[in-house]
Amino acid sequence: MSKLIKLPKGTKDCLPTEIYVWQYVENFLRNKAKLFGIDEIRTPIFEYTELFLRGVGGTTDIVQKEMYTFNDKGNRSITLKAEGTSPTIRAFIEHSLYAQPQPLKVFYITPVFRYENVQNGRLRQHHQFGVEILGSKDGICDAELINLAYSIYFDLGIKSCSVNINSLGCRECRPKYNDVLKNFLNENQEELCSLCRDRLKRNPLRILDCKNEKCKSLLKNSPSILDYICDECSNHFVQVQKYLSAIGVEFNINSKIVRGLDYYTKTVFEIVDKEGLTLCGGGRYDYLVEELGGKESPAVGFGLGLERLILALQKEGIELCDKNTIDLFVVTLDKSFGTYAFNLCNELRKLNVSCDMDFLERSLKSQMKYANKIGAKNVIVLGQDEIDNNCVNIKNMMTGENFKVELNSEKIQRALNLK
Repeated sequence: MSKLIKLPKGTKDCLPTEIYVWQYVENFLRNKAKLFGIDEIRTPIFEYTELFLRGVGGTTDIVQKEMYTFNDKGNRSITLKAEGTSPTIRAFIEHSLYAQPQPLKVFYITPVFRYENVQNGRLRQHHQFGVEILGSKDGICDAELINLAYSIYFDLGIKSCSVNINSLGCRECRPKYNDVLKNFLNENQEELCSLCRDRLKRNPLRILDCKNEKCKSLLKNSPSILDYICDECSNHFVQVQKYLSAIGVEFNINSKIVRGLDYYTKTVFEIVDKEGLTLCGGGRYDYLVEELGGKESPAVGFGLGLERLILALQKEGIELCDKNTIDLFVVTLDKSFGTYAFNLCNELRKLNVSCDMDFLERSLKSQMKYANKIGAKNVIVLGQDEIDNNCVNIKNMMTGENFKVELNSEKIQRALNLK
């Protein structure tokens, strides 16, 4: 016997027994985006590595430790999509989407690939729903996306999550805070992990995002960036808070939030569950378009992991929908009626009736058991008497009720809609 090949670590098969939950969530997210006037965009599963080096930032964990990078047959460095924003900005520039009416509002549902420590809800291939608004610097756009993100969890039934917000300032005021933070950390450099000692030289702000417990403990007494942002950034942050308050979205200010990407400016935010686990995050990135070769264009966005969203729903005991089932299963008394059943199924499907039949020459009893196992809502038995009399009995598998109907696809369809 050949050796069994298993799926790679950090990946997951989505089986027919659970796919209906994913389909429901994805359709919910698409409909939610539509309510906010947001169109879908799809970008390739891989990009040139330079896009993520310039877009995500060289000091981030994603670039330093987590990207899936390889040289293709033309010796070009290629990276599997590590996050959704940079590819969207690349498409925005390359296809001159800035020439369309602004702001441009787009969303995507895409797999992303990161070589992370595998945990519950965190895989090396996970799926991300992301939204980007390009072309407006107004704080109302930040509030719009925070509201959208929060409403996703709230409307799905996760009422216990909370919104945390912060401002990271801009090119003008952030360097001042970097110096202050660097001075504070230099005094305690030996207590930092090796990665943060390197970050201290290159980008001290990244240290605020460290997950090492010693580093987190040290940072409890670090200076707050909100004490150092300029008037423009401060006014923008106040504006965001005003809009959130106006629509009743409660929030907490957390000056330690920096997110894991270098491109953020001004607003950053996270939505966390009651245990403090981050469910969703995003923020403003007013310089990223310019840094990737386009004309300066302000932008704001967020992303959420579908695996974590579904896990959060399961933790709350929220059942969104029933398993996918078929409307009708056609049972045949023996193989000789297979052609008739095959034709009937074909005609019913044209009328939007989901149906199936036996393909394994099972007995009548076995076919009925199979119909019950797959959750068929109704069953008809097809034999010589039914064909001769042009009439079938439809059995409702939930109630056990039987009713007669003419052996005609349109009459069966109408009967199923009525019962």
